[in-house]
Amino acid sequence: MTSSPTSTSTAPPAPEADPARLAAARKAVISSSIGAALEWFDIIVYASFAVVIAKNFFPAGDAGLGLILTFATFTITYLVRPLGGLLIGGYGDRHGRKKALTLTLMLMMAGTLLMAAAPTHATVGVWAGVIILVSRLIQGFSAGAEFGTATTFLIETAPHRKAYYASWQVASQGVSMFLASAFGYVLFTYLPEDDLYAWGWRLPFVVGVLVGPVGLYIRARLSETEEFSEGPRERAPVRATLTRHLGRVLAGAASVGVATISVYLILYMPTFAVESLGVPADAAYLGGVVAGLVVLAGVPFVGRLADRVGPVRVMTWTAVAALLLAWPLFKVLTSSPTVPVLVLVVAVLGVVMAFYFAPLPALLTSLYPGEVRNTAVSAAYNTGVTLLGGIAPLVLTWLIDRTGSLDSPSLYYMGVAVVSLVGLGFARRWEGVR
Repeated sequence: MTSSPTSTSTAPPAPEADPARLAAARKAVISSSIGAALEWFDIIVYASFAVVIAKNFFPAGDAGLGLILTFATFTITYLVRPLGGLLIGGYGDRHGRKKALTLTLMLMMAGTLLMAAAPTHATVGVWAGVIILVSRLIQGFSAGAEFGTATTFLIETAPHRKAYYASWQVASQGVSMFLASAFGYVLFTYLPEDDLYAWGWRLPFVVGVLVGPVGLYIRARLSETEEFSEGPRERAPVRATLTRHLGRVLAGAASVGVATISVYLILYMPTFAVESLGVPADAAYLGGVVAGLVVLAGVPFVGRLADRVGPVRVMTWTAVAALLLAWPLFKVLTSSPTVPVLVLVVAVLGVVMAFYFAPLPALLTSLYPGEVRNTAVSAAYNTGVTLLGGIAPLVLTWLIDRTGSLDSPSLYYMGVAVVSLVGLGFARRWEGVR
């Protein structure tokens, strides 16, 4: 197949960046960023407070088993993400990006509210775990379409510099990582343990619920993208995605690897540091604060770089760096489990995440035509997230529990990096080709 140039365009040459289009693009960035931030804030808080959630909702004699059950619930929700991506993504390809964006945010708010108000095991017994599972399933179904829909909306709205504009929803994940880790640090440091386990852990989820209406208000004032309004429609976008574009979906899913494993490894670090390395719980969250700032500050610059040299080139070199750095990073951390070393390791993971994740939205949208873009991007992204990232906390907890090797997370990270390089090799052939 003929190779294509590394281009980030997802349509014919971009129209002139007049003030009206720039204003629309800025509004799209704000709207998409709020949704992405809420989605990731909820996910990060759940992972960051895994030790507390395990004791409140999955009490067991074996602390390791309680964590495994907590992360199993976390993982199960990822099984519905591809389904949510296909169904809501298909809805967005048939009825509009704006309607799909509103639907995903409403579902996210419902899942977060249920989590914030969930009764504990001490109150309702085993039903507590069931309620948590329902909450995570709603969140997972919604999150399955949020990234694909928001990315499609951003790319189709941006008049130029598409990788830069699309990267902002990744930058918003840095905000989520910073805020969630800051909550963890403050609550573990200043709140008495009894209060933390009784009600303090709910505070971040309550904040997440309060942010939702702001996002709904902004999304209600958006205009539908011109490309969707004037472009061709696919009557069965899900079927078309899974038949005519299946190869591209698989390539896109594999390409997601380093992005998603970097995120979930950063999320896993507080649990790993506390349970396996004996690092104080409050200090363990400092790494997430630093990583969040790194991602927030670095992603827009990487987006600009991707507009100049192409997403695939930036992502390929970053995947190679991840492959080479994984083992040394964990060896240093397990050999010297101190707070400064932990913060340094997580900060490096944040740099890898920023360089790999920032160009990803532009790459994925460049693989598919407009009539199935929402569905295909959602399917590719969530398949990759589920298979390569969402299961990571459960797999890593199980690996350490079974093998006793504190270096095992690095091997998983390296394996995912190899998968990503294979996916990028195929994606390079289709990038920008309709």
